[in-house]
Amino acid sequence: MSFTAQIRIPAIYMRGGTSKGVFFSLRDLPVSAQAPGPGRDRLLMRVIGSPDPYGKQIDGLGNASSSTSKAVILSRSSRADHDVDYLFGQVSIDQALVDWSGNCGNLSAAVGPCAIHMGLIDPERIPQQGSVMVRIWQANIGKTIIAHVPISNSLVQETGDFSLDGVTFPAAEIPLEFLDPAAESEGDGNGGAMFPTGHVVDELEVPGMGTFKTTLINAGIPTIFINAQDIGYTGTELQEAINSDAQALARLETIRAWGAVKMGLIGDITEAAQRQHTPKIAFVAPPRDYVTSSGKTVQATDIDLLVRALSMGKLHHAMMGTAAVAIGTAAAIPGTLVHQAAGGSERQSVRFGHPSGTLRVGAQAQQINEQWQVTKALMSRSARILMEGWVRVPGNSF
Repeated sequence: MSFTAQIRIPAIYMRGGTSKGVFFSLRDLPVSAQAPGPGRDRLLMRVIGSPDPYGKQIDGLGNASSSTSKAVILSRSSRADHDVDYLFGQVSIDQALVDWSGNCGNLSAAVGPCAIHMGLIDPERIPQQGSVMVRIWQANIGKTIIAHVPISNSLVQETGDFSLDGVTFPAAEIPLEFLDPAAESEGDGNGGAMFPTGHVVDELEVPGMGTFKTTLINAGIPTIFINAQDIGYTGTELQEAINSDAQALARLETIRAWGAVKMGLIGDITEAAQRQHTPKIAFVAPPRDYVTSSGKTVQATDIDLLVRALSMGKLHHAMMGTAAVAIGTAAAIPGTLVHQAAGGSERQSVRFGHPSGTLRVGAQAQQINEQWQVTKALMSRSARILMEGWVRVPGNSF
């Protein structure tokens, strides 16, 4: 009996923000995976170790959480005013699914450093000391991200003293600008507007559960915000309190599915299972003292509000970067549930509490012709190469 040999593909394993993923250069992928389609999806699933009915991803590079079951494909940008095209795939842990419907804000911090390391940025642009601005085209959602990558001795500086709650060790700070993060068209029910329904607060009817006040926003990533108290929470919950409760997860997924329909992202709630990455669902509450997953106490006086968000059906251990963009955007717009939970005052930045600690995100919002527009959202992350070389997969796996 003959067996198929393994092949090896150049890859870089990176942490970006509070996520990890396997990064590929498009040119290094097998020909059958260089274009979108089943072959590419099967390859990435095999690299990550999915689908895994045991939920552990033992036979791959995934680490059994939505934060670590990710893949990225980079290439020199085809757009004259951008440096690199960035395509993100969220790999389901237990299903044969790669969700391409949204961005990963955390891994966005790793794109600039990785592109430099891959040689996708012209060497003459790299200073000996200082920083380099990398203009990133986020291909999943058609938006621009600007990363300011620190440089030391003509190399990406990865070590530093910037601390990020949810990441154990400090590293170098990478400021990110998410330009025009909200959708541009006005509400028409197609999921394409910043507020797809045209309202900053909606009544979301969920059959069998009731009607909930929600803010449905498409900024950074489509997100459904709901008041924590309306679903029986305080906003101080940690992962175990939610993720160990199968009924709670099912209720939140049902709300997410009906919210996706109302946002125009899917036509029927049955489609939500094939669109796990978007929209996100998050619950908000006014500030109060709580203890983080690391045992640190966060004082109510140190934050503007509390936010807990789910990713791929589980409560996130910190906060997704794209959801942070949605939080910052919603906090800047009067009347949203996020703005209300933060006290209702005018603001251009907000510090919120999440399960691992706190995070500050800023957004520049203005009202033009009675419509809200957000020019950019700002936050800082860090990134570090964990391993580089080749990833090996069976040659018949894609």
